[in-house]
Amino acid sequence: MQIIAALFIDDIELRQVPGPSTRIDLTGIQFSAAAPQPVPLTWSPHLCVIVRCPDEHSGNGALEVVFRRDGEEIARNVQPLQVEPGKFNYRLVRAELEFDDYGTVEAHCRIDLGSVLVVPYTMLPPAG
Repeated sequence: MQIIAALFIDDIELRQVPGPSTRIDLTGIQFSAAAPQPVPLTWSPHLCVIVRCPDEHSGNGALEVVFRRDGEEIARNVQPLQVEPGKFNYRLVRAELEFDDYGTVEAHCRIDLGSVLVVPYTMLPPAG
C-alpha cells in the first residue's frame, strides 16, 4: 500500500458520481493556524491520509503517524489499515499537540515500514 496524499483539513465528504465512482471533497486544507489564545495551548488538527492498495497487495497494513517538533517525538498514532486491493481509502488522524511556543510540528506518515511522507503544521501567534 502507498500514501497518495496527507493533508491537514477542516472537513471531508464522500459522494458518489456516475461510473460508479467516488469523489472525496476536502475543505479547509491548511498548513498553519493562528493560535486562538497565547501559548501554552493544546491543538488538535485533523490529518487526512489517503492511501492506495495495488491489485497484488493483501489489503492489510498499519498506518503510523509520528508528530515531531525539532526532531523530538511529541505524539504518535498507529492504526490498522484495510483497503480492498485495487481501491483507495482514507484515515483521519487526530492528535492532541501541546504548543509551549509558536512553531512547526511535522507529521511523519508511513504504512508499515514504507517510505515516510512529512506534512508540516505551523502554529502562529494570535491574530491582531
